[in-house]
Amino acid sequence: MKILTISDEVAKAIYHSEMRERFKDVAMALSCGDLPFYYLEFIVSMLNVPLCYVLGNHDRPMQREGGEERLYPEGCINLDNRVVLQNGLLMAGLEGSIKYSGGEHQYTEWEMSLKILRLGQKLWKNKVRYGRYLDILITHAPPYQIHDQEDPCHRGFKSLVKFMDKYRPRYLIHGHSHIYNPWETRRTQYKDTLVINTYGHQILEL
Repeated sequence: MKILTISDEVAKAIYHSEMRERFKDVAMALSCGDLPFYYLEFIVSMLNVPLCYVLGNHDRPMQREGGEERLYPEGCINLDNRVVLQNGLLMAGLEGSIKYSGGEHQYTEWEMSLKILRLGQKLWKNKVRYGRYLDILITHAPPYQIHDQEDPCHRGFKSLVKFMDKYRPRYLIHGHSHIYNPWETRRTQYKDTLVINTYGHQILEL
């Protein structure tokens, strides 16, 4: 199964009239934040596949005609603090970045730890029912010292490292850390979890 993962940048290869042909083998899409709603809705309409997402620290309500605010993209599944079974995969999400300016979708380490605590109650139910906690966790921010940066905005969450230690998802897919060098590391194995920086877009084959 092929999964299209995206974040932070509208990719020309995707936002294109030939997108359906280029990505015809994709069974599902995952968005890790900081992308315009029209882009996510375009992918859903072109590929007719499920798209699950979390919001990033730069995501804001989108204005519609007549001035009405739209808080979420249409036809997509918000995974923040939720667990879903999609295409045979147990998936969950955690939105936002480390708090650096007090803006929307920003969290302190303590606040993210509380979100994880609430999510953990749902993951235990997975363990009982399916024999595993989780297959894929999507986040906007990276884990601490894995694909993160030293500036206050792009520092990763230590609580995400603890999450991987405890729940051992097969994949943690994140955005937020921009990649400008094609040789920069995108994939890092941490214990049982493959951590993927999907800045722009990536194809995950399972």
